[in-house]
Amino acid sequence: MVGILVQLPLPKHINEEKVLTEISLAKDVDGFHPLNIGKLAMKGRDPLFLPCTPKACLELLSRSGVSIKGKRAVVVGRSNIVGLPASLLLLKADATVTIVHSQTSQSDTESIIREADIVIAAAGQAKMIKGSWIKPGAAVIDVGTNSVDDPTRKSGYRLVGDVDFEEASKVAGWITPVPGGVGPMTVTMLLKNTLEGAKRNIEQNN
Repeated sequence: MVGILVQLPLPKHINEEKVLTEISLAKDVDGFHPLNIGKLAMKGRDPLFLPCTPKACLELLSRSGVSIKGKRAVVVGRSNIVGLPASLLLLKADATVTIVHSQTSQSDTESIIREADIVIAAAGQAKMIKGSWIKPGAAVIDVGTNSVDDPTRKSGYRLVGDVDFEEASKVAGWITPVPGGVGPMTVTMLLKNTLEGAKRNIEQNN
């Protein structure tokens, strides 16, 4: 077996940390083992694997030619799965990083986002970030996936991001759609982590 993935979040009656700690560090292809996250948080240290969605966000920026070093980046949300590791990755890439979250006042959230060259939205609130909040030319990575009622759809709903795409796309220099943006790249990064783990395992056994 090359890799082990635990689908998070787990039900509340299951101890998430205990489960993740039981995974072999060399098989933690999702990058959530406490030691991998710990190394991500430390300057000069490199985890064996990076968390897939944050890694996908930075890959999208890189492949779009967006420079991170020295830029002002805002991460909206502080979850263990996206917000926190994304902010750590941006720090490692030499961005100046601010995190806004549920306890940040709306006026502060808006004013902070307005100054950002890079926005990573992972709050889980449909269209909370308006086009008027986006700095012209900014790069916007929308991780949010929210269901909203839509009687025109057979399912009765449609998926939207944390960013009002219609408004923001008129202002942003780069923006990811929902669905079809970060999601497919996250799967790609999981496969990349798995491949890297397999190669490392072969090298160690030779």
